[in-house]
Amino acid sequence: MIKIIAVLCSLSSPANCHEKTVTTSDFADVSVQSCLVGAPQLAEWMKQHPAERLAAWRCVIGKRDGRGA
Repeated sequence: MIKIIAVLCSLSSPANCHEKTVTTSDFADVSVQSCLVGAPQLAEWMKQHPAERLAAWRCVIGKRDGRGA
């Protein structure tokens, strides 16, 4: 399983950023290659979060265990 971890920053407070695991059925079949080039679904997902800016993302294979990278 591949998960996309997005770094989102508030448009009203650009220094206020946080990580969010992108979980949506649109990402069920994301390949590593697709994730690395910015899964096209990510743009659609961002439309649902208009108050935030996508600052970065990374691809994680397997379950996220909460440890730092």
